[in-house]
Amino acid sequence: MPAATMRHRAYEVLDKGLAGSALADGVHLTLIGLILVNVLAVILQSVPWIAESYGAVFSVIEVASTVIFTVEYLARLWTAPEHPLLASMTPLRARMRHVVSPAMLVDLLVILPLYLNLTLGIDLRFLLLLRLLRFFKLARYSPGFTSLVEALWSERRALGASFIIFMGALVIAAAAMRLAEQDAQPDKFATIPDALWWAVITLTTVGYGDVYPITAAGKIIAGVTAVAGIAMLAMPVGIIATAFAREIQRRDFVVTWSMVSSVPLFSGLDAGSVADLMRSLKSITYEPNSVICRAGEPARSIFVVAEGEVVVETDDGPFRLGPGQCFGEAAVLNRVPLPATVRSVQRAKVLTLDAEDLHQLMSARPAMAVVIAGQVQSVADSASAGE
Repeated sequence: MPAATMRHRAYEVLDKGLAGSALADGVHLTLIGLILVNVLAVILQSVPWIAESYGAVFSVIEVASTVIFTVEYLARLWTAPEHPLLASMTPLRARMRHVVSPAMLVDLLVILPLYLNLTLGIDLRFLLLLRLLRFFKLARYSPGFTSLVEALWSERRALGASFIIFMGALVIAAAAMRLAEQDAQPDKFATIPDALWWAVITLTTVGYGDVYPITAAGKIIAGVTAVAGIAMLAMPVGIIATAFAREIQRRDFVVTWSMVSSVPLFSGLDAGSVADLMRSLKSITYEPNSVICRAGEPARSIFVVAEGEVVVETDDGPFRLGPGQCFGEAAVLNRVPLPATVRSVQRAKVLTLDAEDLHQLMSARPAMAVVIAGQVQSVADSASAGE
């Protein structure tokens, strides 16, 4: 196998580009399990009797994990030129750009503890924190975590403004409390830095109660500060929640758009037609071995497999359909009963397009009707030629 092909294959496995690939799933599940084992090992090692009794086991876990993570790090560095955003660069430049990416920096930090220990000959305390950074490697396998990071980055200016407002309120509250309480409690509110601790725990609504006002003016300031703290916390939380929801919607939109536009039946449609189709799509999740539709039933919908697999039971034998493939389109367009029964092989997410909605869209967009009818006829001609 040529080196370029091997590199592309390795990239697809590491980044799960092979949809439904057992190898990609196995590699990812192994790495996720190893990360969780490492985090658990670090936690258990903090218990003296466990660390003393199972020291050899922890050492084996650390060495084996570091070796595997090192191989993964080098493999990701080797496959960097295959990344779509780096494909236009030379291999060397692509790797130099990739090595300073946040994900690769985390990958580097998590393999450093053992090498630093071997190099320096001592187990530095901060190495424990580096080992715990392995937990953040899970971000590679969590679309939700990635979306959260992207949401935070997109709202960095608004969050920065919120932080500045919070710091301003913090200093003002500390200065006001110091003015009100410095004579009554000189040991706790003698200076603004002394009062900052009280301001922090009050504005964050924690309220430890170790430092509190005793004068009337101080209590009024404390009440106003506590109420202001609710607004201070609500502001960034609202920004993050809105941005996260928007990011999830954007990701789902992109995924659905890519899937719909790649379906052969709709591949020739323009952007406006695809957008109209997406507005009419409904998502249904079927448990394993559930009947999606039966042979002989009226064709009420076109089905597009979004996740999982389904099996189509025909007279010539069953065959499977995976993500991006559709069924029921010919029956809907020709207004005839469904020719086959379709069941879910595993838990499957299916997008449905109601027959009436499709016919209305085709009436409103004649060009769409021509494209879809042509695709259906092409499939029928191919099937006839195969026979």
